[in-house]
Amino acid sequence: MKPSLPKKILASMSLLMLASALTAHPLKAQAQTMIKIDGSSTVFPITEAMSESFREKNPATKFTIGIAGTGGGFKKFCKGETDISDASRPILKKEMAECSKNGIYYMELPVAFDAVTLVVNPKNKFLSKITVEELKKLWEPAAQGVITTWDQVNPAWPATPIKLYGPGADSGTFDYFTEAINGKAKSSRTDFTTSEDDNVIVQAVSRDVNALGYLGFAYYSENSKKLKAAAIVAKDSKNAVLPSVKAVMDASYKPLARPLFIYVNAKANERPEVHAFVDYYLNNAEAVVKQVKYIPLSMKDYRHTMVNYKVKKTGTAFGGEAEVGVTIEELLKREPKN
Repeated sequence: MKPSLPKKILASMSLLMLASALTAHPLKAQAQTMIKIDGSSTVFPITEAMSESFREKNPATKFTIGIAGTGGGFKKFCKGETDISDASRPILKKEMAECSKNGIYYMELPVAFDAVTLVVNPKNKFLSKITVEELKKLWEPAAQGVITTWDQVNPAWPATPIKLYGPGADSGTFDYFTEAINGKAKSSRTDFTTSEDDNVIVQAVSRDVNALGYLGFAYYSENSKKLKAAAIVAKDSKNAVLPSVKAVMDASYKPLARPLFIYVNAKANERPEVHAFVDYYLNNAEAVVKQVKYIPLSMKDYRHTMVNYKVKKTGTAFGGEAEVGVTIEELLKREPKN
C-alpha cells in the first residue's frame, strides 16, 4: 500500500475536526477587541449601560471603563492611553495643549444633561432649600476654617457642625460646581471630604445627619430613599427649584444644570469596533440616558451631534474655557477649536 493514502485521510480528518470545532464554538474564531474608556464618574452610568447593551449584539468586543474623574480621564486620553473619555465638563486649555503635543485629535460629543444635586441626610429637618448666595458663603475659599456651623450660613438654622462632602479636584463636577457657585473653576474651600466615586458621597451623607454634599442627578435618583435633595434658589429668582428632568428641560434649575460629553480619539475611531460603538451610543442615547435616570438632549440636538460625528468634526466648541448656561444647540453650531 502506498504511504500517501493514510496521510491524505489524516489530513482530511484534521480539517473536519477543525471545522467542527469552529462550528461548535464560533466566538473562539473571532478576534477579541478592546475599547478603553475612562473619566467622569457622572457619565459612567450612561457609558456602562451603553457598553452592556452594545455587547449583547457584539460579544467579541470587550470594554474597560474607569472612573478617574473628568480631569483624570483627560490625562490618560491626551496621552493616547484611552479611546474615549467620559467628561462632565468641557476639555480645558491645558488638556487641549497636552492632546495637541501628543498628536491626539478628538471629537467632542454631547450626550445628555445632568443636574448637579445638593443632598442632605433625610433626618435633616431645617434644610429644604438653599440660595446660591448661601452656597457661595458655604463653599468659597474664605469659608475654610471659618464657616463651621449651620447658623453661620443662615441664622435660622441650628448651631450644629457642618460636615461637607464632594467630588475631588480631578472631577468635572467639582469644576462645574465651583465655576457656577464661586465664579471660578476649582475655587473652593478644601476642608471637606472628597471622593471621585459618587457612591462614596451617597454613603457618607446617608449616615451623617449634619452632612451636605453634591453629586450627579442619577446618583441621587438611584438613592432617593437614603438622601434628600435641597431645592436651589437662583440669583435672579425667588423660586426654590428641585432638580428634575422637567426643571432641566425648561431651564428653571439654575445654575447647576449642565451638559455631559464623551470625547472620542479620532485615530481610535478608525477602528471598526470603536466607530460601531460610538455610532450605537449616539443612536441609542435618548433611551439609555432615560434608563439610567439622566436627562436626554432633544432629538434635534442628537441629530446635529450625529452629523458632527459623521463629518468627523474635531476640536471643542468651548475653546478651553468653562461656560455656565450655554445651550447644546449653540454649542453644536460653533466652529470647534483644537
